[in-house]
Amino acid sequence: MTEFSIWEVLFLLCFAVSWPVSIAKSLRTKVVIGKSPLFMSLIILGYIFGIIHKSQYSNDVVIWLYVFNAALVSIDLFLYCLYIGRNRRELMNQKTDNK
Repeated sequence: MTEFSIWEVLFLLCFAVSWPVSIAKSLRTKVVIGKSPLFMSLIILGYIFGIIHKSQYSNDVVIWLYVFNAALVSIDLFLYCLYIGRNRRELMNQKTDNK
């Protein structure tokens, strides 16, 4: 195991706390309008690049924080895909009811 940066660990831990909050809100409200699947996809891609970098240049335990965060964002993206159709239908129904 190589030495790792505490700053990198703290950075990844902040995100590791943030994503479950987003996931919990999606599960509780089942409302995902306002979330960006492109943004989440780019974040996942960034974590994948972090995993590749760690595996090639600095293979240490921090790689698992990248994997964990990528998994959390993937869950959030999955929930977006699961709920967005229903959210759009509900929004369209509200618009037609208000006319």
